[in-house]
Amino acid sequence: MRVYLVIMDETDEARVALRFAARRAAKTDGAVHILALVQPQSFNAFGGVQATIEAEARDRAEVIATGAAGNILSESGKMPSISVRVGDGKEVVHEYLAEHPEVAALVLGAAAEGNPGPLVTAFSQNAGTLSCPLFVIPGALGEEDIDRLS
Repeated sequence: MRVYLVIMDETDEARVALRFAARRAAKTDGAVHILALVQPQSFNAFGGVQATIEAEARDRAEVIATGAAGNILSESGKMPSISVRVGDGKEVVHEYLAEHPEVAALVLGAAAEGNPGPLVTAFSQNAGTLSCPLFVIPGALGEEDIDRLS
């Protein structure tokens, strides 16, 4: 089974990548894994305050990922796998890929304008070292274009 990994956050680029991956998975009888990233807090607060801030960030990431998964389930009838992890995005994705050799492609969305985004930049510069192909979906594509190309 082909598994398409999408990094989910609140950006339009993530939604574009998710739509492509969901359509591609449906056409290939594959599956989608959603990985929501929580950035570690860069400041040290009192222990309880720090833990509350991190828990709120994790909860927000889980809500985003669960909402995206619900959309896929309603459209395709298949529930994607959801993981929420704390850490540097690039490192977390590399760890996830190492733990999940069944992933057939990493699907990222590029911003419609300007810089394509930090993960697209990081992974496209080192695409040759990945354990799977990298699909970069242009953020300017409309739903019909994504459906046609997937």
